[in-house]
Amino acid sequence: QVQLVESGGGSVQAGGSLTLSCAASGNTYNRNCMHWFRQAPGMERERVASIYGGSASTYYADSVKGRFTISQDTAKNTLYLQMNSLKPEDTAMYYCAAAFYGGCSSNPRYNHWGQGTQVTVSS
Repeated sequence: QVQLVESGGGSVQAGGSLTLSCAASGNTYNRNCMHWFRQAPGMERERVASIYGGSASTYYADSVKGRFTISQDTAKNTLYLQMNSLKPEDTAMYYCAAAFYGGCSSNPRYNHWGQGTQVTVSS
């Protein structure tokens, strides 16, 4: 059974920083294909960042490029999202996702999910 537990969310003023963590456990997930998504009220879930092949490559949504950094510590089975220069439009519930073992997809249907951590950015 796979468990993904996010932490590090909170309230911050615009321009501030937060670091989200996602502690992963279990064996049936692909630690070489992990993502951060976010969902704001009334909006669709949006992929924010992905990391592949043990940090060999990364993906960022245009809206966060240059401000967010995804990383992982494979020894600790932990995924991170460093968020700098936060904007009010970054306010959302942030979710960690890990692809099913043996695959690699950003399609939400083919990923394990955490419960999310709330990030609120005030102007």
